[in-house]
Amino acid sequence: MSHKSQLVKNTVIIAIGKIGSQILSYILLPLFTAKMAVDEYGTYDLACTLSVFLAPIITLLMEEAMFRFLIDAKTEKEKKDVISQTVIYTLLGFTVFVPLALLFFSIYSKYPASFTNVFIIFIISDVLILVSSALARGLSRIKLYSVTNFILGISTLAITIIMLLSYPKAEGLLWANTIANLITATIVFYKLKIHHYIGKPNKKIMKQMARYSIPLVPNSISWSIINMSDRIIITQMIDSSANGIYAMASKFPSIINVLYSYFYTAWKESAAKIIKDENRSEAYNSIYHDMRKFLYAVTICLIASMPIVFPFFINKSYSDAYQYIPIIMLATYYSCISSFYGGIFGAFKKTKIMGTTTIIAAILNLIVDLVLINFIGIYAACISTLLSNMLISIYRKNKLKKYLKLKELDKRRSFGILVLICFAYYSKFIPGFSYKLYWIFVYSALLIAVTYSYKINRVFLLSFFKKIINRKNKNKSNKEDNI
Repeated sequence: MSHKSQLVKNTVIIAIGKIGSQILSYILLPLFTAKMAVDEYGTYDLACTLSVFLAPIITLLMEEAMFRFLIDAKTEKEKKDVISQTVIYTLLGFTVFVPLALLFFSIYSKYPASFTNVFIIFIISDVLILVSSALARGLSRIKLYSVTNFILGISTLAITIIMLLSYPKAEGLLWANTIANLITATIVFYKLKIHHYIGKPNKKIMKQMARYSIPLVPNSISWSIINMSDRIIITQMIDSSANGIYAMASKFPSIINVLYSYFYTAWKESAAKIIKDENRSEAYNSIYHDMRKFLYAVTICLIASMPIVFPFFINKSYSDAYQYIPIIMLATYYSCISSFYGGIFGAFKKTKIMGTTTIIAAILNLIVDLVLINFIGIYAACISTLLSNMLISIYRKNKLKKYLKLKELDKRRSFGILVLICFAYYSKFIPGFSYKLYWIFVYSALLIAVTYSYKINRVFLLSFFKKIINRKNKNKSNKEDNI
C-alpha cells in the first residue's frame, strides 16, 4: 500500500472514531447557548485554553517524543525503554505541578476552591489523554485510538448534557471533561497493558527523547499564548461575557481544526515514514496539494454557509459572534497549513525551527492585541490571530526549503472567490443594503463555493470513492467465495 493510500486509510479510521460525537457536539450548541450564561462559558473556555498551555510544560512534550521514537523502535525492549522514560517523566511532572498549582491558587484566585480543585484534576486528566493517545498511535494501534476517541466523545457529551441540565456552570463542564478523560485513558492503558512496558530510567534514551521534545515546548506554548493571550486580554480589558462571544465565534472555525485533526494525526506518522523514500519530494508535494485544496474548500464552504446555519444553532445572546467568524476561520486555515509544515519538520527531527517561528508569532499576537483592543474590541483578537498564523505559515514554508521544496498552486482564482464570499457574508452590515439582495448574494456565494470546491477536489474525491467501491466489491467477492 502506498504512503498516500495508507494516510487516507488511517485518516478515515481516525475520523470514524471522532466524527459522530463531534457532530453531536455542534447539534448541542443550541442547548449550550440556551443554558449557559455568556460569562460562564467564557470562564470554561479560558480554563480549557490554560490547560492546553500548561500540559506541555508538565510533560515537556515527552509524549510527542514517545510517539516519534516508537515509530523507529524495532524490538520490544526498545519500545519498553521509550515508553518507560515517558511514564517516569510524566509522573515527575505531576509531582512538581500539583503542589505548585495548589500554592498559586491559595495565594491568588478569584474562583472558589471547588473550581480550582477540579481545574487541577482536569489538567491531569488532559495530560493522561495526551500520553495514552500518543502511546496508541506510536504502537500503531490506530483502531484502538479510534474506538477510544469515540468513547471519549460520547462520554463527554453524555456527562456534559447532564451537567448542562443540572449544573450549567463552568465547573460542571470541567467535571464532565475530566471524568470522560479519565475513563478513556484508563481503557487505553489497560488494553495496551502499559505495566508491561514500564522499566527503569535510561539516561541515554531520556536525553535523546528530551533533545527531540524540548524544542517543541516553546512551539506548543507559543501556540497556546496566541490563543490564550486573546482570551485573557479580552477578559481583563473588556469582560468575561466578551470572551464568551469570542469563544462562541471560534466554535464554528474549530470545525476546520476538527476535520484537519483527523488528517494530521495520521500525517505525523506518514511524514516520518515517507522521509525514508527516494521519491519523498514527489510524495510530500502530492499530499500537500491535495491537503491544501481540500482544506481551502472546507474553509470557503463554511464561511459561505454561516449566514444560513448560524441563526439555527446560536441563541440571540451570542448573536454578536457572527461578525468575527470569517476572520477566525482564515486564521484557522493558516494554522492548519503551518502544522502540516510542522509534521515534515518533525519527520526530519528538526524541531527547533518550530519553536522559533511560533515564539515570534506569539509576540506579534500579543502586541497587536494590546495596541488594538481599546479601539476595535474583539476584532483585535481576531486580526492578531490571523496575522500570527499567516506569519508562522510563511516563515515555516521558507525554512522548509532547506530540506524540501513544496511547489505552490495558482492562488489568484481562489483568492478572488474568497473575496466574493466574504463580501456576501458582510453585506448585511452595509447601511441601506437590500435585505432581499443580501440573501441572493448569500445563496449565490454558497453555490459558487460548493461548485469551485468540487472542481478543485474532483480528482481526489473520485479516486477516494473509487477505492471505497473497489474495497466493498472485493469484500463482497471474498464472502461469496467463502460461501
